Amino acid sequence: MKHPANDVRGKKSEKLKGKTIVIGITGSIAAVETVKICRELIRHGAKIVPVMSKNACEIIHPYAIEFATGMKPILELTGKIEHVLYCGEREEKANLFLISPCTANTLSKIALGIDDTPVTTFATTAIGSKIPVMVVPAMHKSMYEHPFITENIKKLKEKGIHILQPRIEEGKAKIADNEEIVENVIRILGKNDLRNKRILIIGGATSEFIDDVRVITNLSSGKMAIALAKTAYERGGDVKMWYDKDALPYVSTKKFTSHKDLLKFVDEERKYDIIINCAAISDFTPKKRKGKIPSGEKMDLHLLPVPRINPLLKKIGNIVIGFKLEVKEKGIEERAYERLKKDSLDFIVANTTKSIGSDYMKAWIIDKDKNVIIIKGKKEEIAEKIFDCIA
Repeated sequence: MKHPANDVRGKKSEKLKGKTIVIGITGSIAAVETVKICRELIRHGAKIVPVMSKNACEIIHPYAIEFATGMKPILELTGKIEHVLYCGEREEKANLFLISPCTANTLSKIALGIDDTPVTTFATTAIGSKIPVMVVPAMHKSMYEHPFITENIKKLKEKGIHILQPRIEEGKAKIADNEEIVENVIRILGKNDLRNKRILIIGGATSEFIDDVRVITNLSSGKMAIALAKTAYERGGDVKMWYDKDALPYVSTKKFTSHKDLLKFVDEERKYDIIINCAAISDFTPKKRKGKIPSGEKMDLHLLPVPRINPLLKKIGNIVIGFKLEVKEKGIEERAYERLKKDSLDFIVANTTKSIGSDYMKAWIIDKDKNVIIIKGKKEEIAEKIFDCIA
């Protein structure tokens, strides 16, 4: 009979299908997050093998980890030589050893080659077998900033071990967000066809000021931009966003308000390999009035055209992709292609207003030779297809 953990396997995606991830759990209070992390990895298709230190068992009960993963945690090494079974030089060895959370004690032991717990012995074996290892530190800030700890972190990085930076909050080096951990696992085990590519994603909506407190804006959920940034990150890209609000914790983001901010960003930036602009940028801006227009006063807006951003992006992008929003499908390919030519784009993605705010969309991906790919699906699937066209 299958464990109920299998009921959620692959429910979100199959990005980790066929991947075995050994998770080492150590004695940090952040171990309470492990149940959620394991379940989220399973939702992307992974098989999870848990290993716990004695101190971890005092924070979270092994039954909770068995519930989350469908496997009894390895609490001690036996005649089954579990560390070799999963992380040794074997054909069926694990794809990744994830240590989450990782205490200062465990981190330093790994850096010094000490293995006196099941977790550290798994680490020694995985490193020796050249299995990717990802360490997710969690400790007090003073411990994280201890010079010996920082030296050991540097030592691990130099040996190719992935270190996920903690969140420095409230005097603590808190464990990274669960989403960030999962995304980095997918990134390490993904196709990495965008590795070493500088990628800029522009999304959200501009707001143009009427007076000091009122604006006109466009409708945009920003979901397409988030899907594009996540996909590029998962495929190994060096990703940056220009966005109208806070975005992904693991992607560097510059926030904008109006088209003037975007014009400034273009002048400040250096070259990108790929730029994708799916932002809802206003074509007009009001003639702004100072202060606050009194309520109840009749008001006429005088709208002025603003410079188009897409043509300017060619100054900083080798490949530039724009989006074209239309009300109806009829004639959408022709109008989108005309926009591609006018803005000197390499690709354009056409879609209709039905996609605004939705998780799904129908898209027409058009290149300079007027080749067209039509795709329907989740915005994450559209994002994958866009990068398939240019990777």
